[in-house]
Amino acid sequence: MEFDNDRIVKRAYKIELFYLALLILINPLVNSITFFLVDFRIWPVLLLVNLALFPAYVLYSRFIVAKFLFQKKYVWFIPATITFFCLVLMLILGGYSIILNFPLLETEKNYFFVSYPTIIREGVWIVVNMALATAVSFIKEALDEKDMLSVLQKDNTFYKLRYLRAQLNPHFLFNTLNSIYSLSLQKSDKAPEVVVRLADIMRYLIYECNEEKIPLNKEIDFIRNYIEIEKLRYSADIRFTIEGETGDIMIEPFLFISFIENGFKHALNNSFKEPFIYITLKVAAGRIVLNVINSSSADLEAQAKRINGKGITSSKSLLELLYPDSYDLDIIQTEKEESRENSLRMHNAKERLEELYPDSHTLDVILKNNTFAVSLIIKPRAA
Repeated sequence: MEFDNDRIVKRAYKIELFYLALLILINPLVNSITFFLVDFRIWPVLLLVNLALFPAYVLYSRFIVAKFLFQKKYVWFIPATITFFCLVLMLILGGYSIILNFPLLETEKNYFFVSYPTIIREGVWIVVNMALATAVSFIKEALDEKDMLSVLQKDNTFYKLRYLRAQLNPHFLFNTLNSIYSLSLQKSDKAPEVVVRLADIMRYLIYECNEEKIPLNKEIDFIRNYIEIEKLRYSADIRFTIEGETGDIMIEPFLFISFIENGFKHALNNSFKEPFIYITLKVAAGRIVLNVINSSSADLEAQAKRINGKGITSSKSLLELLYPDSYDLDIIQTEKEESRENSLRMHNAKERLEELYPDSHTLDVILKNNTFAVSLIIKPRAA
């Protein structure tokens, strides 16, 4: 679609152009082959006659069919169609009378001479052309409705995304402000640095993430600022690793932050003396892999409630909208107490963690210290 002074200008559809071309060519082509197979000089004449009538058929398609037939105004459509038929027939016969004034061969005079056979022949062609014009109108109407439905679906998805992102932004800012409040109560020297990083985050939220897609590096800077804020606030083993080339990748904003935020909740709101959270963002083979592994002392019931929290739920909704067929999300939970371990769950968790983190020593530590692991894999579509 194009826009001319805010008015939608639709281009003609290919199939519509095909039927319009057929409307122009079928009559002169069939009659030329049937009546004037070797008399080539009449072929352009027949084509010019049909070209002269072409605007009338377009008018019939765009006005009479569209305004009366589509709106079920049959009382107007039937007399309008009959009137149109009579007018076009009169125009054709009048044109043939003019052509008869030129020097013609006998076969040519017989074709253009106004007689009952000529009237019947041209009447049949008028009906055929009107049928083609009606078909063009139906095709255009169906394709216009399809385009409109597609636009409405895109708008619906757009506003859903805006709504979900609006949910994520206040949710994240609320938690960050809590961090600053906590540091200010402690009169910590770290508070100014947190404020500076929050300013960078606000700049990102207000100015840089309003596009449908943004560079992955900007999203990484946003995540890095969030992690640095949490590092200033807590004493924990926090690692953020980037693997692969991220320079030319575009991504929808706020896909990862809720899963990372969820990892910090698990790791830092527990009784471990040495909490940890390991975050890896890997770009390879046309996909982006986010892995978050953190310590957690919460039992399975508490973990399940956190999984269904607002941030994770909103992020899942974003993934469903943006990547309905091209993302995988695995959330692995392990038991708090060895006596409650389920061997099948532990076996599956070990297999998954070994795939994500082949370092066996790290794997042993993670499983021993009751971990919560999130693995997100998406395949970005071309912009």
